[in-house]
This record gives sequence, structure tokens and C-alpha cells, in this order.
Amino acid sequence: MKSKRFSIWKALGPGLITGAADDDPSGIATYSQAGAQFGFSLTWTMLLTLPFMTAIQIISATIGWRTNRGLVCNIAEQLPKPAVYLLVSLLVIANTVNIAADLAAMGDALSLLIKGSVVLYATAFGLGCLLAEIFIPYHRYAGYLKFLTMVLFAYVAAAFSIRVPWLQVGISTLVPRFSLQSDSLLMIVAVFGTTISPYLFFWQASQEAEESRLSHRRKLHHGGLPTEHSFRHIAFDTWIGMIVSNLTAFFIIVTTAATLNANGITQINTASEAANALRPLAGDFTFTLFAAGIIGTGLLAVPVLAGAAAYAVAEAFGIEGSLELPATKALGFYGVVASATLAGAALTAANLNPIAILFWAAVINGVVAVPMMFAMMLTVASKRGLRMFSLPRWLKILGWLATILMTLAVAMFAWSAIATGSGIPGV
Repeated sequence: MKSKRFSIWKALGPGLITGAADDDPSGIATYSQAGAQFGFSLTWTMLLTLPFMTAIQIISATIGWRTNRGLVCNIAEQLPKPAVYLLVSLLVIANTVNIAADLAAMGDALSLLIKGSVVLYATAFGLGCLLAEIFIPYHRYAGYLKFLTMVLFAYVAAAFSIRVPWLQVGISTLVPRFSLQSDSLLMIVAVFGTTISPYLFFWQASQEAEESRLSHRRKLHHGGLPTEHSFRHIAFDTWIGMIVSNLTAFFIIVTTAATLNANGITQINTASEAANALRPLAGDFTFTLFAAGIIGTGLLAVPVLAGAAAYAVAEAFGIEGSLELPATKALGFYGVVASATLAGAALTAANLNPIAILFWAAVINGVVAVPMMFAMMLTVASKRGLRMFSLPRWLKILGWLATILMTLAVAMFAWSAIATGSGIPGV
């Protein structure tokens, strides 16, 4: 039995890490605000997005695994170079802003636990993540990231440490209810955008390419070419990662709805603000779990954000780069990792509006996600793609539906933003 559990754990990798990284401190802030502002009424979004986000992640992972290249190299065959450069530039900007929001939340959370300077803690976290990516080879670093995914269970524990009307939660999850008012639509779109984010496509595809080069899954099945076995491993790994991701988000919404919303607290600006607001309502234990979870998820997400940006830039401009290579052999690649991480750390000292940061990061992510998803689907639907990938029909259908869903979400986001006018943060 122990050997079987170890084999299952060993089979998990990029999919699990990617799913866990989706619940970064910025995501925690979004889910906390959803629970605080709308109670249990948006728990259905986690059930709806699960199959779509899983499908698009399996597709991006399969592209990386079977081509030994990241997404940028593959979609460059479908899009003109200027469009690829624009998408990569937007991704780097969005990831840097996300890093800033995550580091600020981590620093804030640690200051809540042990007091001290938020900026100092945020900078220290940024430097720590950067040094780990530079000096620890991928095959070891991936193991540390995988272990860090365990921190997500803090949010499951937090939900079960308070009183929750589970019957009401179940009804809200299975029977979708939402308003057509602009604030409700904006929150739904924000949840979709936080859950299905482009940096996750880039990261998992690049990590599957790393796994392919390291022959991890090939060794498991003693095969030289990609096989049905390797696809099943990718699908299993990704399903587990996305289920963990959405379950965590679900419990964050439930926890904040049962405490903050139930007590009239409906406005949350940051993840650490949510943790602090929980303290007098749910007690020190729930507060500590929530705050520690912010730090743990940030330690997982910041390297993923910086790494995804570096892989994308390296592929777009033909720079040699890999987390498996030492820094001396991939200066340009690690230069992007360092720039994104340090720029994010620097932004934490700028005292920017946290809601404005999250809003504009979501806008950029939405702009990048839609053409990226279309390009991925066109890649697997092309003659070369049909021969190389041989994806199941259900997966391709879900992939196209996910693309349509994100297109509608971005359109709704734009319409709601125009409708709210001066209600747009930072405007």
C-alpha cells in the first residue's frame, strides 16, 4: 500500500504544481472577495470552470510533452511574429504585476503573524524565490514545489474549523444563481480570469517539455516515443492538480462567506486583509491557517510566474533557457527570471492600490488568454497537430468550449467595465 501511494505521488508533477500555483495570494484575494461580497452564491463557478481549465491545461501539457518545446515555439507557427511578441510582452507585464501583488500579500501576512516591515519581508521573499530558481536544478526544485502544494490543505482545514451551512453551500454549488448587475458580472469574470490564467498554460507546457527531456515519464514506461501511457499520466496529473486548485478556491469562498459575509463584512482588498478580518470572527486558529497559507502559496506561485515569463521570452527570441541549466549557461533566461521577480519586489514599495493591481492584471491576463487558447486549439487541429497529438474528441470539444467561455468572459469584462465607468479601479 505504501509503495502504491509513493507511485501515485511520483506520477504527480507539473499538473499538480500548476494547479496549486493557480491559488496564489492574488487568487486568494479574488476568491475571498467573492465570498465576502456575494456569500455562497458564486461557489458554482468552481464546479463550472473545472472541466474547462483541466482540458486546456492537458492540451498545453501535451503540446509541451510531445514537441519537447514550450507553447511559444508551437503557437508561433499559427500566429504572425509581431502578435507573438505582443502576447509575450503582455504576459511578462501581467506576471510581474502578479508577482508584486503576491509578494506584498506574503509580506503583509508575515507581518500579521510576527510583526515587522511588510516591504522588508516582501523583498526577502522575492530574493529567496529568485535564489532558489537560480541555484537549484529543475529536477530537485520541482520536488520542493510539489511538496509546497500541501500548504493548500490549510484552506480546507480553515473551512472545517468554523460553522458552515453545508446544505446551503451544496444548493448554491449545484444550482447557479447570479445577477446581471455589473458588480456581479465583474466578480464572475474576475473568478474565471483568476482560475484560467495564461501563465499556467506557459508554465505547464514548459515543465512537460522539461520532463520529456529528462525522460521521467519515458523511463516509467520504458518507451522511446510518446505513448498512450504518457498521455494518461499527463491527464491524471493535470486532473488532480486542477481538482486541488478548484477545491481550495471553493473552500476559500466558503470560509469567507460563512464568516465575513455572514457578519456584514463585504469588502476585502487583499488576501491578508481577509485573514485579519477572520481573526475576531473565526478565532486565532483559522486566522493562522489562512495567513500561513498565503505565505506558502506565494512561495509556490512567485517562481511559477517568473519562470513562465522567462520560458516565454526565451522561446520568442531564441534564447537558450531552462531551469535545469546552470545560470552561467542561460544568462538571458535567468535575467528574465531575475527582472520579473525583482521588478515585482520593487513594486511592493510603491504603495499601489491593491485592487487596481489585481484589476489590471486580470485585464491583461484576459487579453493574453483568448488568442493563446485559440492558437493552441488551432495547433492541435492542424494537419501536423492531428498526426502528432491524436487528442481524444472530448478533450478537443472541452478545449474549444473553454476558449469560447474565456472569450465571453473577456467580452463581459469589457462591457461591465464600460458600464461602470468611473467604477474601474485606478481610473
